[in-house]
Amino acid sequence: MRHSLLLLLSALAALVAAPAATADLADEQALAERFAPAIRLVEQEEECAPGEPYDPLDVEILLANEPTVALRGPWNVTDLVEIGPEADDLRNRFEYHLDFPGDPLDAGCAYEQWSRRLAEGSEPTIYAHVATQEDEPGRLALQYWLFYAFNDFANTHEGDWEMIQLLFDAASPAEALEQTPVEVGYSSHEGAEGSDWDDEKLTLVDETHPVVYPAAGSHANKYTEALYLGSSAEAGVGCDDTRGPHRELRPVVKTIPTDPGAAAATFPWIEYEGRWGELQPAFFNGPTGPNMKTQWTRPIEWSEDWRDVSYAVPTGGLLGTSATDLFCSGVERGSRALIRLIRDPALVLLVLGLIVGLIAYIVKKATWSPIAPLRLARRRSSGQVLSASARMYVKRPTVFLGIGLLLLPLTLVMTGLQWLALEGLSAIGIVTTGESAGGSAFLALVIGTSIALLGLGLVQAATTAALVKIDAGRSVTALEAYRTIWARIRPLLRAVVIFVLAWVGLTAVPVLIPVAIVVAIRWCLAAPVVEVEDLGGLRALRRSRALVRGRWFRTGSLVGLSAAFALISGPLLGALLIFVADVPLAWLNVVAGLVYAALLPFVGLVTAYAYFDARARVELEPADERIELPAEISFESL
Repeated sequence: MRHSLLLLLSALAALVAAPAATADLADEQALAERFAPAIRLVEQEEECAPGEPYDPLDVEILLANEPTVALRGPWNVTDLVEIGPEADDLRNRFEYHLDFPGDPLDAGCAYEQWSRRLAEGSEPTIYAHVATQEDEPGRLALQYWLFYAFNDFANTHEGDWEMIQLLFDAASPAEALEQTPVEVGYSSHEGAEGSDWDDEKLTLVDETHPVVYPAAGSHANKYTEALYLGSSAEAGVGCDDTRGPHRELRPVVKTIPTDPGAAAATFPWIEYEGRWGELQPAFFNGPTGPNMKTQWTRPIEWSEDWRDVSYAVPTGGLLGTSATDLFCSGVERGSRALIRLIRDPALVLLVLGLIVGLIAYIVKKATWSPIAPLRLARRRSSGQVLSASARMYVKRPTVFLGIGLLLLPLTLVMTGLQWLALEGLSAIGIVTTGESAGGSAFLALVIGTSIALLGLGLVQAATTAALVKIDAGRSVTALEAYRTIWARIRPLLRAVVIFVLAWVGLTAVPVLIPVAIVVAIRWCLAAPVVEVEDLGGLRALRRSRALVRGRWFRTGSLVGLSAAFALISGPLLGALLIFVADVPLAWLNVVAGLVYAALLPFVGLVTAYAYFDARARVELEPADERIELPAEISFESL
């Protein structure tokens, strides 16, 4: 009797709940239709040409006994589970993967043609989902998920899931129907870019449909049309291009119920925990699906990490489009080199081995001794310049390390000025999105480059001043070295300003970049010239050019390679720490900055020794081949 009563009560509860569940789903569908995005894809004028060939695909097409799709795994690419899997075949599959026809590391036009054939007779489709979070009552997220057949970014891979999310201050879909969203987030590689509903960068159609610009190939979602710098830990670095002309899509909206049971019954594939593309090494893997993403179950928490802006690469003005094309093509070549490494590691490793062998041969043949770090004004081989610089740094670490660390306040100034360029402009009403963001980023780059070159010049001058005092047998500290160069700060600043203007102007035109490098080498001894010879800014640059004449490759390789060593060491150490220590990324950047500041005086030492070597060779008779331990020329001590 009691058992029968319980069954009756359960049946009555189900009858009461069914209309409520139906009503909730109807509200979810109505909400999804009301705010469905307008998708503006980069138009492709002809097959296999630049542009966006992939529309958001109806997943059911893939899972309708399609004979070109295979389900493989688990854990490997050889175990074949089924050809033409259906949605039910994907339930609760973990570490399996779907395999499409083609090779993602040598895609060509195969995926584009396959996707176009697959989509014939169907409409572009997006999947809506209303998500909530138990510890965030009164807030609701409306998500739209888009599936593309192929990702053609730096990390080419089969399948690509992207999404946008709208946030409401509402407890239910019915309540959200009476409101407008408060925030919007567009997925873009890792993470997303957010905006308020009334933000000027967000374009609306009919006041309710947000406009989305997916980047051609990568499908990173953007608010405006521009050429953006895209990056992530998994995808690497590349260019996200959303520039028109466009074709606008209003895809079919299919709503995945919030209730997990109803969702699995209607869309069985939502329980799939494998990869939506071929299994490949590292970041060439197919992606996981929506249910494996943080925002599927923690949408409010995920939205707290949205960034405020995406930065566009400048495509006009000083740099010009060709400079942008040069950058983007360079990144593309780097991606191809990585793919080559994965496909044919033996060949790549052979080339790298030959390069390392050549460097080892040069190092072995170079003359490294006698080191003689003192008696500055004498001729030295390239090896002796480097060994003398290293020995001097090791013998006087407090002096030269202090010179580098005292430069750190300048980096704070650089950070502040860059913040003003990237964030402060928006605070006073200047638009910093799209192309304007590219201009802001370029301004920040110019500021950063200028102050970095100023810092290098100051360190070179301070290091030279300290080295001269040590050579004269006088005591010196890092602070005294900076006090010494203060008397000549004006000509030093003039030389640096001329250097910066020339560098920025020449590198703005790609064909003039080699000229910029030659000019930089000719002027690289300007700081020691100002400090030792007390010449004005322009005269110091001319004197540096005269000293480098006939030995620009030798001088440039010494100063350039030591500077490259200082620049690379910090980020390289930071990258290694990612693998061996659980350190926040912000601290890794601090580590990289400290390493750079510590190594910069070594660049100054190399520059100073290269200066005295060049001066000795210029001032001595060409036929004089004497090798004397005392200084071979005289100069006035500071």
